[in-house]
Amino acid sequence: MPGQNLPFSKGEYERRLKLVREEMAARGMDVLFIEDPSNMAWITGYDGWSFYVHQGVVVFHDSDPIWWGRRQDANGARRTVWMPDDHVRFYLDHFVQSTVRHPMQDLAALLADRGYANKRIGVELENYYFSAKAYLTLQAELPNAAFVDATALVNWKRGIKSAEEITLMRKAARISEKIIDGIYARAEPGARKADLVAEIYADAIRGLDDAWGDYPAIVPLLPSGSSAAAPHLTWDGGALQKGEATFFEISGCFRRYHAPLCRTVFLGKPPQFMRDAEKALVEGLEAGLDKARAGNTAGDIYRALAAPLERAGIERGARAGYPIGISYPPDWGERTVSIRDEDTTVLQPGMTFHFMPGLWMDDWGMEITESILITETGPAECFCSKPRELHVKD
Repeated sequence: MPGQNLPFSKGEYERRLKLVREEMAARGMDVLFIEDPSNMAWITGYDGWSFYVHQGVVVFHDSDPIWWGRRQDANGARRTVWMPDDHVRFYLDHFVQSTVRHPMQDLAALLADRGYANKRIGVELENYYFSAKAYLTLQAELPNAAFVDATALVNWKRGIKSAEEITLMRKAARISEKIIDGIYARAEPGARKADLVAEIYADAIRGLDDAWGDYPAIVPLLPSGSSAAAPHLTWDGGALQKGEATFFEISGCFRRYHAPLCRTVFLGKPPQFMRDAEKALVEGLEAGLDKARAGNTAGDIYRALAAPLERAGIERGARAGYPIGISYPPDWGERTVSIRDEDTTVLQPGMTFHFMPGLWMDDWGMEITESILITETGPAECFCSKPRELHVKD
């Protein structure tokens, strides 16, 4: 039986499949194999912690997709994908982490059996989950096939969110707000970071109302003091200290959809340079939000953000955001558009971004960010509703 309690309507999955097939046709692909779990879920609904082994979805022009993966995960596929059971295929467990055989040998046999041994096959060459060995094995097993780079083909089709997707993101945003409220309440001098993270996870997973929490694609990030110059440090057994800023990068997650939100807490009286940076950062954020309009470009947002920071003498070389939506570890970004000066991608209604202009200086850092929705008219809508400020606790 097709999966029960699917997050989306059958019509929504048909819409997505049509977009992917049109792009396959435009690129001359006869069949497409995707291994990215976010793309797998977006097309089929599959949801399981099985992306540590080879698995994927095969997309055809003329029939429903096939989910393909490890035998013990096939039952999970049958319970979560919209396709009938005969579109769930598996390989035997002796392929897993073997030194004498590879799962791609099984996939190659499946493709050959369906007549694709000498066709144009799309594969996600630049992807966390598709290894060099996987690619080499497919080439060896299907020497007459032409392999076409399909990196981010599906990711780009995910860019404009449907009304059904936006509903899930709004629920994720409510969880994000709950997490931030809990951080503000618990962040005190002497509070152990490990304990704070435990409470962050408790708030994230419990969720609220009808929105139970899912595990986010990135763990909570919360460096303090001079370590806040490094944006991707996690926690340890240390404690928050008076006289230090700690930024918290978190996201609620509901049915794999994210709404990241970052805020910074300062315990004590902030130094004037940090207050000045806060003012410039908030001014830039709000200018960027005003430029985040349909018809403008991603670069327009970046330049609006940059102007107040430059006037304040703050230079940041990093991009200032990326698209968000459905995702699995290790990243909640969609890996397509970047909010940076040279990106000329035209903004369209339904696009969603984490507008993320973090400041990571030599010996301090600050993050105040927003998850945003490009609307039909006017500036971007923020999914969350929390003051854009350095949160100070004396």
